[in-house]
Amino acid sequence: MSEPTTDDPADAQTRDQGEPDGQKWLSGIVSLIGLWIVLSPFVYETAAAITWNNVAIGTAIFLLAGYNFYRITTGHPTSTSVATLVALLALWILVSPFALEGQFAIDGLEVAADGLVWSNVVSGVIAAAMAAYVAYAAGRRAPAGTAAGTR
Repeated sequence: MSEPTTDDPADAQTRDQGEPDGQKWLSGIVSLIGLWIVLSPFVYETAAAITWNNVAIGTAIFLLAGYNFYRITTGHPTSTSVATLVALLALWILVSPFALEGQFAIDGLEVAADGLVWSNVVSGVIAAAMAAYVAYAAGRRAPAGTAAGTR
C-alpha cells in the first residue's frame, strides 16, 4: 500500500507527534550536568559526606536524563516520570550543601568549599529547570486519556 501524499494539516500534525529536538537536547545537557555533579567534589575540597552525595545523586541524574535522551533519540516518547524524578534530584543537589552542613561538619571543617556549594546551586537550578520543562512538555503532548506518568 502506498502512503498518502496529501498536504493536509491533520496529517502534518500526526507526523509531528514525535518528540521535539529541544527535549532531546535538554535531556542531553541535563545528563552532562549530572556528570559534572559527579566530578565536582574531586575538583573542589570537600568532606566525604557531600562527595558521596554528589556521586550518588549526580550518577542518578546522569543515567536518568541519559535514559530520556536515548528514548527520544530512538523514537520513543519522553518519560514524564523520569524527567520529574530528575528535576527532584536536581533540587536536592541545590539544597544538599546547606542540608548536610550542620550534620556532617567535622572538627569545625566545612562540608564543602564555597566553589562546590555554588557549583551545586547553579547545577541544581539549571538541571531542575530543564528537567521540569522536559516533563512539562512531555505531559502536554500526551494523548487524551493517557494516565499521568505513563509516557
